[in-house]
Amino acid sequence: MNSSKLDIQKIVQYRLKKGQFFEENSEKKQIYLHHTAGNGNAEGVARFWNSNDSQIATAFVVGENGTIVQCFSSKHWAWHLGIDSEDFTRMGSKYKNLNKLSVGIEVCNWGMLKEKNGKFYNYVGGVVNPSYVTTLEEPCKGYKHWYRYTDSQIESTRQLVEYLCETYNIPKEYRKEIWSLDKAAFDGEKGIFTHNSVRKDKADIYPCPRMIKMLESL
Repeated sequence: MNSSKLDIQKIVQYRLKKGQFFEENSEKKQIYLHHTAGNGNAEGVARFWNSNDSQIATAFVVGENGTIVQCFSSKHWAWHLGIDSEDFTRMGSKYKNLNKLSVGIEVCNWGMLKEKNGKFYNYVGGVVNPSYVTTLEEPCKGYKHWYRYTDSQIESTRQLVEYLCETYNIPKEYRKEIWSLDKAAFDGEKGIFTHNSVRKDKADIYPCPRMIKMLESL
């Protein structure tokens, strides 16, 4: 695995408009990895967030070509997890605003794919070239076929996660529990998590063997 460090000068700045995120410095204890369930243009994701007032966003988006787009300071926050107090109660944890306590990273990726008559389709019916398909040994959330994370994306994500862990003193340890509901996440423990860690209905990011290998290498 390439051990090069993140060059922060190469991060593309696309600051979201005022009111689309919370300009409030907050302690960061966690990192959450998401994928967009859409195309590979990171700036396009930021433009979409800027087109509404939902205050749903992540600090960073990693494009299919490995470009990292920053939407606001990692010290600030926006809604990106979609959880409420009832979710914490079900996990036997005390409610806390994990959106505020975490840094979110979106990786541009179509996510789960369906196979029909030898062809692969994303969830909006688009045909996917077989070279962009990752097939898991064991299904994740009922799906074996997923859109491929590119090598550039995985490397950029590695550099970014490593940088954030060092900046906020977050442990780099990989835990296999992050691919399903994880009490450590709800308890606000420090660490790297995925959207799966707090949402049973989500499948981002999916457990791609190459992504797991990257996380293990941190």
